[in-house]
Amino acid sequence: MGNCFEGVSRPGDGRPKTPTQGFKVCVCGGAGGIGQPLCLLMALDPRVWELSVYDLTIAMVPAEGIGADLGHIERKCKVKAYSLDTTQKPVDHLQECLSGCSLVLVPAGVPSKGRSKSDLLKINANIAKSIVEACAKFCPDAIVGLIVNPMNSVVPAMAKLYEKAGLDPLKIIGITTLDVVRANKFVHEETGAPIETIRVPVVGGYSGTASGPSAVSLFSQDSVGKSIPEKRQIELRARVQDAGNEVVDAKKGKGSATLSMAYAASRFASAVLAGLSGVRTVETAFVKCSIHPGVDFFSSR
Repeated sequence: MGNCFEGVSRPGDGRPKTPTQGFKVCVCGGAGGIGQPLCLLMALDPRVWELSVYDLTIAMVPAEGIGADLGHIERKCKVKAYSLDTTQKPVDHLQECLSGCSLVLVPAGVPSKGRSKSDLLKINANIAKSIVEACAKFCPDAIVGLIVNPMNSVVPAMAKLYEKAGLDPLKIIGITTLDVVRANKFVHEETGAPIETIRVPVVGGYSGTASGPSAVSLFSQDSVGKSIPEKRQIELRARVQDAGNEVVDAKKGKGSATLSMAYAASRFASAVLAGLSGVRTVETAFVKCSIHPGVDFFSSR
């Protein structure tokens, strides 16, 4: 799945055995703004035979409500929902929720608006830590895809946690697919070329509002994008980096890029499940790697 991510889909690496009927996937944070549409897209994926929806009882909608709603869709996918009430003595459903999972998606954490980067990191790293520790215990062979800001800091911390537990840090992956999706779409709008022919490499980190402009879209490395004048490529690169704010502004501060992020995460998930099925796939992701001396984590294709 890319230079730093291909190890996930190689046979014999201790990953979950491919079930004949499909895969079990869990969405931790499934009742949130990204989680709800992501759960829908996962339930529609033909490779997913069981979907676990997990969230806190203080979520905007109870996870059980999301599960009941998705349970009426005419798909083979079986949906189970789990909530954790933080105001009472915890009744931890994570063992049942995570056991047997091949892929865990984590669109969790508090929003960045109104918080310093250090405060955001402290809060969201603790949220991610509780989930990643449970994954290490109940589904250690699963791929864990994080959508938690600031991603450029949270992913290395969670990978270190896996290393200390004696597990493969490559199982911890930052989902940066949204930068790629945006770059491809902007090239399509600029050139009119068929979207399926456009594959812009995006390298570096993740350009979330909490992470800063750390992703670099290499338009010149795409067969279509390279036809765009250099000055315009620079402008489009900046647009990709600031695209999150573009959506927030369009929503008048009342929301963020939840739908496009859910789509991008589902695209990533589909690639992972294809890889686990034995199909060679290539997808961009932010992972531990040795792509260059002194660079321990990097996003590349």
